[in-house]
Amino acid sequence: MSVHSPRPQRGLRFFFSALAVAVVLAGCASTGGLQPAGRMTDADTLKSERSLANATLSDAAFPKQDWWTALGDPQLDALIAEALAGTPSLDAADARVRQATAQAGLADAARKPTLGASAQYAGLQLPETVAPEPLGGSYSGVGLLNLNFKYSFDLWGAHRARWQAALGQVRASEVDAQAARLTLSSSIARTYVALAQAHDARDVAVAEKKRASELLSLGRQRVAAGLDNQLQIRQAESAVAAAEQQTQAAQQQIDAVRNALAALLGQGPDRGLDIAAPSLLKTPPPAVPTALSSELLGHRPDVVAARWRVEAASQGIAASKADFYPTINLSAMVGLAAGNLSDLFGSDALLLNGGPAISLPIFDGGRLRSQLAKSDADYDLAVADYNQQLVGALREVADALQSARSLDAQIVAATQARDAAQEAWRLATVRYRAGLGTQLDVLAAQRPLLDHDRQLTVLRAQRIAAAIDLDRALGGGLVLAAPSHSNSPIAKATTP
Repeated sequence: MSVHSPRPQRGLRFFFSALAVAVVLAGCASTGGLQPAGRMTDADTLKSERSLANATLSDAAFPKQDWWTALGDPQLDALIAEALAGTPSLDAADARVRQATAQAGLADAARKPTLGASAQYAGLQLPETVAPEPLGGSYSGVGLLNLNFKYSFDLWGAHRARWQAALGQVRASEVDAQAARLTLSSSIARTYVALAQAHDARDVAVAEKKRASELLSLGRQRVAAGLDNQLQIRQAESAVAAAEQQTQAAQQQIDAVRNALAALLGQGPDRGLDIAAPSLLKTPPPAVPTALSSELLGHRPDVVAARWRVEAASQGIAASKADFYPTINLSAMVGLAAGNLSDLFGSDALLLNGGPAISLPIFDGGRLRSQLAKSDADYDLAVADYNQQLVGALREVADALQSARSLDAQIVAATQARDAAQEAWRLATVRYRAGLGTQLDVLAAQRPLLDHDRQLTVLRAQRIAAAIDLDRALGGGLVLAAPSHSNSPIAKATTP
């Protein structure tokens, strides 16, 4: 009497019946009442026209990618080029890109079928104290060769959504790597400006020390001639000591800034000793693009990265919703099995096992709803971060532009004051040479001139720093691809 295997049709009828029941029962785990609350801010609703009313507007006002060359210092150009060739901070950013790419590869692999091979030999001997003969006391072994196939059908798009979410994180990390380069170049430029200011401050302090020393020498001569008392000498000695302190403070600042530049280059402090005093830096005129708010979306790396994270979070919601539906997996095993190795490749050794399997959530203790609630919160957090980055980007542009305008006005006024002090010193010198004044008058007139020189060095450094801040606020010449708002699957995801 032969035993026949069940018909394939009977198995298929059972499977589809189970699938129909699964779809009906899937309603027991519902997404009802769960949805994200975050809404991305439309850039055009953030008004900045009045704040930028006096700015120079241009359709091509975004900086170039090598924006620092506008400062006109070849040494600065070389330092930034050296840093962009590779530093620990850039290496870390690039490693995060590779990490996100590998994670996306794992998500992509989950969408694809797998095939594996295995070989096994297992032996068993039962003791006669457990089973009598013929089972007990005899040894038997089985050799097994098989191929295993597995595939999970992505009927509701869960695997694809997780892969797209991972791709969004890859795009965000790639933009973050660009942001790291912009941050590094702007930090070097700003630190370089601080080095220029420290050198100028030391030059002014040296000039002040020379003036105070001449005043001390003159005071001693006047005391020796009986024309003055010790008060003038003590005041001059105090001025000399103060000027020496300012000189040493400026030198300390030079050393500290050189060390900072060396660290930004990823080098030891000795690298900073090779950095010469900066040449005269140029001050580019401030300008902003005409359509500032909307144009920033493609130039600011922090805004674009935040937008990609919103896209990734929206895909996370789609994946969490898809988990509420039944899943269908297909597995199959084809192999050879025999008790004797000589029979392993015989026609009777064929081993087959496999078929589709369906699973569905009915009662899971609220796990799926909690996961969806977390995905919704992740999306809201990403949206809030995007909105904050957009608002912050516009504020940085306005701050840099307004600082540049204010500093330009301050420099004009300070230059006028300095020119007046220069003229007063010139007149005092002319009077002294004509015998109508004293050397004391000349040295006294030089003091406010040096004070104005010191003030101008600070203002000019701040003005160049404002130009650097504006270039960075406008994205540093980067042109980046952001996801389209229409790509978000939030509205497309089906709710059970």
